[in-house]
Amino acid sequence: MARKTSFYYSFLVLPAEQRRAIVAVWDFCRAVDDAIDETAPAAPAPCKFEGLAPSKVDGRAAVQFWRAELARCFAGTEPETSQGQRLQPFVRRLDLPRPAFEDIIDGVAMDLDTTRYQTFAELFEYCRRVASAVGLICIKVFGCRSDRSRDYALNLGVALQLTNILRDVKADLARGRVYLPLDDLATYECTVDDLAAGIMIEPIRRVVAFECRRAREFYRRAADILPPEDRKHLMAAEIMRAVYFETLERIERSGYDVFTARARVPRPKQALIAVKQWLWP
Repeated sequence: MARKTSFYYSFLVLPAEQRRAIVAVWDFCRAVDDAIDETAPAAPAPCKFEGLAPSKVDGRAAVQFWRAELARCFAGTEPETSQGQRLQPFVRRLDLPRPAFEDIIDGVAMDLDTTRYQTFAELFEYCRRVASAVGLICIKVFGCRSDRSRDYALNLGVALQLTNILRDVKADLARGRVYLPLDDLATYECTVDDLAAGIMIEPIRRVVAFECRRAREFYRRAADILPPEDRKHLMAAEIMRAVYFETLERIERSGYDVFTARARVPRPKQALIAVKQWLWP
C-alpha cells in the first residue's frame, strides 16, 4: 500500500496478520473501484484491470468480471487476479462477509449510470455501499465483538465518504459527476452550472457548509456509539476517523472553498494524528 493513501498510518498500528488482511481487502476494493471508475462514460482513461483486455471491456463487463472474481474467492477456486489471490486466504480464515463485498461492487457500479443524486436518501445508499460496507469487512478483520461496532462502521463510513465527496467536488465535476444532492443545491439556490463554473460564490459556500455539518453529524454518531469493549480493536479506524476529520476541518477553514485547492492532510500531520490517537485514545 502506498504511503500517499490516507489509510497508511492507520494500518501501521495493526498486528502483522491483520495488516496483511486489511491490505488485501483494500487492494481488492481499490481494484474494483478503479476498473469500473475508469470505464464509466465520463472517465477519460481506458479500463485497466487484470484478466480482461482493456480495449474490449466497458463498465458493465468490469462489474461482471469482478462479481465472478469475488465468487471465485468465496468458492475456493483459483482467482484470476493478484488482488483476488491475496484476498482469498482471508475469506474463510476471518469469515469475511460476502454481502459487504457485493455491496461494494453494487456501489461503484452506480457510477456507470448515476451522475446526479436528487435526495440525500439516494446519496446515503451510495455511501453505505461504497464506504460503510468496507467498514463492515474491516471490523471482522479487526476482531470486533460488539454488535454496536456495526453501527459504528455504518456511520463512520458515511462520514468518510461525505468528506471524500466534499474534497473531490472539482475532480468529480471534471468527470461529469455531482454527488451533492440536487435538493440541497436547490435549498441554497445553487445550480449545477454554478458548480461547473468553478468560482466560489455565496450559494456554493452555503451548500458546502451544510454538507460539512451533515458529515460532522455522522462523525458524532460514530463517536457516540463506539463500543468501549472494542475500542482497542478499532484503533486503526479511529486513526482513519481523525485523519479524515482533519480533512473536513481544512475544508471548513478554507471558507468552504472546494475549487482553489484540494484539501489534503500532509503525511507528517497524518503521522502525528496517528501517534496522538495511539497514545491518547
